[in-house]
Amino acid sequence: MSTQSDLAETSRLEAFSDGVFAIAITLLVLELRSPELEEGERLWPALLHEWPQFAAYLTSFAILGIMWVNHHSMFRQIQRADRGLMFLNLLLLLWVTLLPFPTSMFAEHLEDHSINANVAAAVYSANLTLAAIAFSAIWWHVLRKHLVEHDMDRAQMRKSLIRYSFGTVIYGACIGVSFVSAQLTLLLVFLLAVYYAFEQVRTRGGTA
Repeated sequence: MSTQSDLAETSRLEAFSDGVFAIAITLLVLELRSPELEEGERLWPALLHEWPQFAAYLTSFAILGIMWVNHHSMFRQIQRADRGLMFLNLLLLLWVTLLPFPTSMFAEHLEDHSINANVAAAVYSANLTLAAIAFSAIWWHVLRKHLVEHDMDRAQMRKSLIRYSFGTVIYGACIGVSFVSAQLTLLLVFLLAVYYAFEQVRTRGGTA
């Protein structure tokens, strides 16, 4: 267990994380482009043709937004931060800031009838898998180091870790699904974001 001298308040870590999430979401919207119209072409059909970039943007926005909410919920339970927690949080933010890149690539190749669509979907899924692993690692670390504000017995700890790991396994499976259907992959990761919209961490005064 970490000693008090090794620990720090989480406020700076949370403020830094909030800023990173905000920047990542902003970078997502910067990838949206107005369709280039040929002479005589109408805007509405052209916008419909650009559905992949809007679908990828909305999915990634949902993922980042829900991840931010869960990050806030998690840190509401954490009393103090040690060095290990800071580095694990940085690992999570690495994958958060990287997400706009595979999102843009996924949107660009989503309708390709080639291996490019599958590879783009796999890279996107891999990014999300690594982010989910980092998220689970943070929760595992704070439980192991007793950095949370409440005591949990082994069964409660195991249950909360399983709830995180379930999504991680599905994200990992999406890498394989990517080589079957890129569009199905996009749907699955969106549904998984909906799953994560529900509370994954025991709240103050609640039950696991």
